[in-house]
Amino acid sequence: MRFVTTLRQSPTQTTAQEVPGIHFGAMGTGSIIDLPAAFEWLIKTGGTLGCPIPRDILSLIRNQELTLPACHKILEAARNDRLPSEVISAEAHTCLIAPVPHPVSMRDGYAFRQHVEAARRNRGVPMIPEFDHFPIFYFTNHLSVTGPGEVRVMPDAMDKLDFELEAAVVVGKAGRNIPASRADEHIFGYMIWNDWSARTLQMEEMKLNLGPAKGKDFANSLGPYLVTRDELLPHAIAGQSGERHNLRMQAWVNGVQVSDGNLKDMTWTFAQILERASYGVALHPGEVIGSGTVGTGCFLELNGSRITNNQWLKHGEEIILEIEGLGRLVNRIVAVRE
Repeated sequence: MRFVTTLRQSPTQTTAQEVPGIHFGAMGTGSIIDLPAAFEWLIKTGGTLGCPIPRDILSLIRNQELTLPACHKILEAARNDRLPSEVISAEAHTCLIAPVPHPVSMRDGYAFRQHVEAARRNRGVPMIPEFDHFPIFYFTNHLSVTGPGEVRVMPDAMDKLDFELEAAVVVGKAGRNIPASRADEHIFGYMIWNDWSARTLQMEEMKLNLGPAKGKDFANSLGPYLVTRDELLPHAIAGQSGERHNLRMQAWVNGVQVSDGNLKDMTWTFAQILERASYGVALHPGEVIGSGTVGTGCFLELNGSRITNNQWLKHGEEIILEIEGLGRLVNRIVAVRE
């Protein structure tokens, strides 16, 4: 299943700002199903849910053992034209925002060796041996989440503004000290993450050895939808250290392709990252954990490797990130002063 969070538009409305309220739903064939309304319909027609009707994606995830079977029944009804029309909207009449607009927390990993090696080589430093000892991550700002559409950027962050092509998982089941051998069972689903980076700010502050802060916390774009783990099983490569997924990852800037990689090339799997993150700490449903940047997945790496020539993002430019099976996340940079 694919879940979305939207601002609903009527055929006469043109901007998201004209639409009050946020809705969440499931993607049908060319349509989006309003799930709270569909749950109400299911109950009225004799179905059961077993928990309060979820009003957002986090509530659905927390009660997934009850809500997912109900979602399957709703989607089956939609395929058989049994759902009332008032709970269905055409995709063209909706405005997608981040599928998980209010994550419980956000961690980002550093899992692709190609990206780490290239970035360090371009700085004239050797590959750090600790990369092979454990999967590392940092916390980022879970209160600055955006989805498809405009990304508003202040002047200091516009200095060497960069994209980062990543995948992310959403924790579905709570756990503590989760072994990698069963950590995939704790993953609810996957989505695209553009981990925007203000490189000048980032490089200045990281000289103090505390990791990125203002260089990262102004925007984290997620979307366009959240895909449940079971939908990606045909692409999964099982292993003792958890699943990898054979999913092509690409990026375009103003229509020109700049990145091409594959999610299966993660040196550290999401299962291993979850094992590390949950050591001595409880993970909770709704937490978001990123893969880190795929090889060739940002201008910092591309410029240093002479694939691009000192190229950074500018006002008005369009960035498209695509991961096979996870859709296309389309954003446009808007330079602002406040």
